[in-house]
Amino acid sequence: MTMGLQVAIDGPASAGKSTVAKRVAKKFGYVYCDTGAMYRAVTLAALQQGLSMTDTERISELAKQIKITFQPAEPEQRVFINGQEVTRDIRLPKVAKNVSAVAAIPTVRQEMTKQQRQIAAEGGIVMDGRDIGTTVLPHAPVKIFMVATAHERARRRYLENKQKGITTTSLEELQRAIELRDQKDSTRKVSPLTQASDAIRLDTTNLTIDEVVAEISKIIKKTEKHLA
Repeated sequence: MTMGLQVAIDGPASAGKSTVAKRVAKKFGYVYCDTGAMYRAVTLAALQQGLSMTDTERISELAKQIKITFQPAEPEQRVFINGQEVTRDIRLPKVAKNVSAVAAIPTVRQEMTKQQRQIAAEGGIVMDGRDIGTTVLPHAPVKIFMVATAHERARRRYLENKQKGITTTSLEELQRAIELRDQKDSTRKVSPLTQASDAIRLDTTNLTIDEVVAEISKIIKKTEKHLA
């Protein structure tokens, strides 16, 4: 594994965290860990087994039993559950609708956090999510908190879905879902979405992906120089 810094990128749904994190990881030769995809994978597995989202005990057991793996690919990283690809399935509306409930289960978060810390142990990692800088990697030397307006985030997700051939959800519905997700993520009892006290806030509403990557790259290089 490439040695390097731990880079934690947090922020609300559809702020562009995953896209930016992947590019930053590639630029520095770091590993990319998509924590959101891990929670989506657990949610999908629970739905496939017909579990109620309130059946926290069975969902927790399921989280311990399944193996979530990633495989580099273009234009996006491929995601697998026990060897079966679920890259597209974890982005379906039914998963997006229920992932907050699953991610709020303490024992599920404990299991995912355990796996995420194992991945990040040797450094050279870019990890994005909701609580990376506050809970998963609290000692990461680089912490970014990405934000953007709900309308802009909905627009981005709509265009992303359209490119993937997913046209079942309107822009208005996406914005409502994002606003609801924000409310759920910010008020949940376990690891709520909140900016770490030492994180750098980056508003991406009016920035291109390249501009965001450039800003974060500057922060990483400055930190590397400081720690050298």
